[in-house]
Amino acid sequence: MPKQTFFNLPEEKKQILIQSAEKEFSRVPLFQASISNIVKAAGIPRGSFYQYFEGKEDIYFYLLDELAKVRKDKFIAFLQKHDGDLVDAMIAMFECMLNEEDNVNFMKNAFLNMTYKVEHSFLGIYSDKESIDEFGEVSEQIDTNKLNISGEQELYHVMQIITAVTFRNFVEKFAHGLSEDQAMKSYRMEMTLLKKGIYIG
Repeated sequence: MPKQTFFNLPEEKKQILIQSAEKEFSRVPLFQASISNIVKAAGIPRGSFYQYFEGKEDIYFYLLDELAKVRKDKFIAFLQKHDGDLVDAMIAMFECMLNEEDNVNFMKNAFLNMTYKVEHSFLGIYSDKESIDEFGEVSEQIDTNKLNISGEQELYHVMQIITAVTFRNFVEKFAHGLSEDQAMKSYRMEMTLLKKGIYIG
């Protein structure tokens, strides 16, 4: 987490620092990113950076967590729009994320250099049982009557399955340079198969 001195900054200075970090993490993955480039773009001394963050990992995961909060709100809105239909909302969310032009290179670098911690920041809002409040905010919007499940434990595991499919489709899109249409077609097919089930009878 950022240090309190970061939160005490005027909003304009905070945004300049955040945008400078986003630019660097869009250029290269976390392990290749340079604090020197971030502070140069932000127009601050290197020493000032360490007054706000412990290091580049600190600001990186702050950015991921902030993006996750925005995505959680979007996902809840999609659930409401699709009358609690989990699969339809996930398809809409996937398409929305594909079209986030401002974050596409940031996302590409994150997904192609994924660690458990990065995956958790990206997808934990959908299936993180440890974050009970956030999971509850999402799960209460899901119409469980449409799902062949019994209870919250099974809902949690359904979310795990769906997020694993979502994660893999993002990796496929970026690793193979798929167009948005190709990625969308593949994801929609897999989500439809999940929705129908794969066994007859």
